Amino acid sequence: MSALQDALPGAVVLDVFAGSGALGLEALSRGARQVTFVEKSPASLDILRANIRALRATDAARVVRANAIDFVRGLSAGSYDLALADPPYDRGLAGRLAEAFLESPFAAELWIEHSRREALPTTPDVRTRRYGDTLLTTLTRDHA
Repeated sequence: MSALQDALPGAVVLDVFAGSGALGLEALSRGARQVTFVEKSPASLDILRANIRALRATDAARVVRANAIDFVRGLSAGSYDLALADPPYDRGLAGRLAEAFLESPFAAELWIEHSRREALPTTPDVRTRRYGDTLLTTLTRDHA
């Protein structure tokens, strides 16, 4: 999140594959104006909603029960300032999410945490940082 610090104040953020909401809730704690959390697992949704209530973030949080890939494919270009994703590893979901972004960049930037074993489509300006077996890849709307 420290790499995103300057982009967060006032931002409208999308957290797909939200799970417990850690990424989106951290974005809120660093000044994001609103976060839309997208998750399909009922168990994860229960935890996510409890975390939002515990952190008193209900006014700035929107929870959507949906398949993340289907949800982003329905978005218009530029719907969000920033999108964050931590999809389940090694299921092809990170690559599918990146492809959807390249087809219609639904945010100014998309940050995807994924396994180094999962190749993502590339653009000339893609940035990837490695943390052990985990990669953090950033795609930008200007180069999608």
